[in-house]
Amino acid sequence: MNEGILQNIISIQERINHACLKSNRNPDEVKLLLATKTVSPQRIKIALEAGHTLIAENKVQELKEKYSALKEIPHTNHFIGHLQTNKIKEILKYDVDCIQSLDRIDLAEKLQQRLAYEDKTIEALIQVNTSNEESKFGVAPSDAIELVKQVAQFDRIKIKGLMTIGLFSAESEKVRPCFRLLKNIQQEILSLHIPDVEMQELSMGMSGDLETAIEEGATIIRVGTAIFGQRIYPDSHYWNEENKH
Repeated sequence: MNEGILQNIISIQERINHACLKSNRNPDEVKLLLATKTVSPQRIKIALEAGHTLIAENKVQELKEKYSALKEIPHTNHFIGHLQTNKIKEILKYDVDCIQSLDRIDLAEKLQQRLAYEDKTIEALIQVNTSNEESKFGVAPSDAIELVKQVAQFDRIKIKGLMTIGLFSAESEKVRPCFRLLKNIQQEILSLHIPDVEMQELSMGMSGDLETAIEEGATIIRVGTAIFGQRIYPDSHYWNEENKH
């Protein structure tokens, strides 16, 4: 089992390196994020102990359940699921380094209030719904720059870039416009020189379309199933609007 997880990481890493080579990009610019939803702490530890320390959860409940088992091993934890305002207090309790799914101003306001109260700061990516699918969270592409400007006013939230989920499609070419749109939004934001806004991260692409994402400028690739094995539910279950709990 251990060998399986580590072997899977190696093969994904090889794909990332190969895609970078093909796109004339430095592989050091692209981080592999291990999506650990429904994965047990024992199996996550295999990856962490081998030095693959960037992980992410979709649900606050899972962060909570795995926290004590993983806290002794140094790692960086991102949150990539839909975040409800009533869960902010909890998410800050479990050492999340970056919220990749900041997609609305009321969430940013409540986050700022709580961070100020606890005297903390947090990194964030603005989630953009580049596929315009109603089942996906994220700010509309046309409203993304305005949201970045608004969130930039909050001194406790450090904007580091953008995130998108993109179209669920077996054909990576169908997803390309989503990734290209995110890159274009990033470039537009950079040209505005908004104070306190960094745009070095583009979190986009999963195992099925990572090559396309890298060609279009991804700096964080999110991979779960292809490393830890199939889960009971398909990916779409975790990103669906219907599953708000």
